[in-house]
Amino acid sequence: MKQSWTKKQLTLWMIGACLSAGLPTAWAGDAAPTLTYSWPTNAGPLDPRGYSPNQMYAQAMVYEPLVRYTAQGTLEPWLATSWTVSADGKTYTFTLRDGVTFSDGSSFNAAAAKANLDAVLANSKRHQWMELVSTLERVEAPDEHTLVLVLKHPYYPTLMELAQVRPLRFAAPEAKPGVPVGTGPWVLTQTRRGEFDRFERNPHYWGPKPGYGSVLVKVISDPDSRAIALQTGEIDLIQGADGEISPGTFVRLRDSGFKTAISAPLATRTVAMNTGLAPTNELAVRQAINQAVDKDTIIAKVLHGQEPRADALFASNMPYADLGLKALPYDPEQAKKNLEAAGWKVPEGKRIREKNGQPLSIELVFLGPSALQKNLAEIIQGELAKVGIDVKLRAEEDGALVQRQREGKFGMIFADTWGAPYDPHSFVSSMRYAGHADYMAQLGLPMKAAIDRKIAEVLGETDEGKRADDYREILTTLHDQAVYLPISHLTAISVSGKNVDNVQFGSTLFDVPFEVMHPTTGKP
Repeated sequence: MKQSWTKKQLTLWMIGACLSAGLPTAWAGDAAPTLTYSWPTNAGPLDPRGYSPNQMYAQAMVYEPLVRYTAQGTLEPWLATSWTVSADGKTYTFTLRDGVTFSDGSSFNAAAAKANLDAVLANSKRHQWMELVSTLERVEAPDEHTLVLVLKHPYYPTLMELAQVRPLRFAAPEAKPGVPVGTGPWVLTQTRRGEFDRFERNPHYWGPKPGYGSVLVKVISDPDSRAIALQTGEIDLIQGADGEISPGTFVRLRDSGFKTAISAPLATRTVAMNTGLAPTNELAVRQAINQAVDKDTIIAKVLHGQEPRADALFASNMPYADLGLKALPYDPEQAKKNLEAAGWKVPEGKRIREKNGQPLSIELVFLGPSALQKNLAEIIQGELAKVGIDVKLRAEEDGALVQRQREGKFGMIFADTWGAPYDPHSFVSSMRYAGHADYMAQLGLPMKAAIDRKIAEVLGETDEGKRADDYREILTTLHDQAVYLPISHLTAISVSGKNVDNVQFGSTLFDVPFEVMHPTTGKP
């Protein structure tokens, strides 16, 4: 026992020293090749229960769930090999996978899993957007391989929320503070702020051995610089759904011989409008915005046809979202008439509408480093100017953008849905909590309290038919109130050199499956 403990502590010390001093760990000398990727920012501290600045793709590399969401829309066993649900829907009993260890060599067992979930419950307010955290009464570990979750009441999305990237994944309970130690295929071994993060293959990984020995993630914030880095061989892979490169650049790289792919639709690209702040507090204004933006032209010219048009908040293939909701058609002339009827007139000699001496001016907030959001924002600005709406663009860095969401300091703001396995239940659940853009966007609706009550009901509803009716009421109300300007159904893109093989997309927006990729020369 003493010798085993010493090895574990030594491993933790080595990882910690590497992260703080920028030195590779003992297994960084693996001769297996390195895959070089890029991301706009560093991976962050990789707290399994942490949010920004923790990057979700990196958390998914290091930490694993009990059950995993698949690209086919199903759940598969992962750290749990099987589970049962009690007749009353309140007790979930999981059998844990045998022989799993954390990257420090310590055992993953029911006690370790319980310690992680108890840590979430101890800080439940931070995670209140996830209804399962509020619903979970207690966690039990009756033996080494059995984990029991006891709920306060039935909650139908329980398994889907256990599959999410955070906060219900598992770190070694005895890991040194600030050192990310999970069960996943990768270990964060080196970080240089503003330069790169290095992930090495987890020597203790229970699953198939990744084809690469390490993944080097270079910090490249500018999409054009990222494309140049791929062309010059500085990086091997570009993949993501957040404007990693522009759609036009994707087409040029495809035509020049790089291997490219576009994923199936994953989420909805949308703009939320603040119903509590003039002038978007007026339904007529929100409706006119929907009528004035030519989404088909945006998709053709800006997105190069890479994403299908969105007419509602969720795609019809999402659970409970096939409702036949009709979008307001593109009709700028009708938008003008509606604004006129609402009292917004164009004064003589001016182009921007006014009412009671106030101009029809709206601030549109977007993520500054995203070239795609900037491009979309500029197109929307131009479209709305044609009907007499002045749009002022405000670019923000990630932290400032989140702060504006929390405080409701926006007229319009990009607020994409989260995709599977979050849509619709987790995304809808978050609408009830201050700090989310959707909560602030809906706050001015006269029926906001009723919407929130209905969301609470639907999440605990055990009757499938009643649940579908509740979702219909929630989503139809938001649609009719024109809280959102849906643009397209978001896809991920992938571009790689000929030296990378078996490039695949993750099953969600937030994971990149580096572990299945390998050099074209073959797996080591």
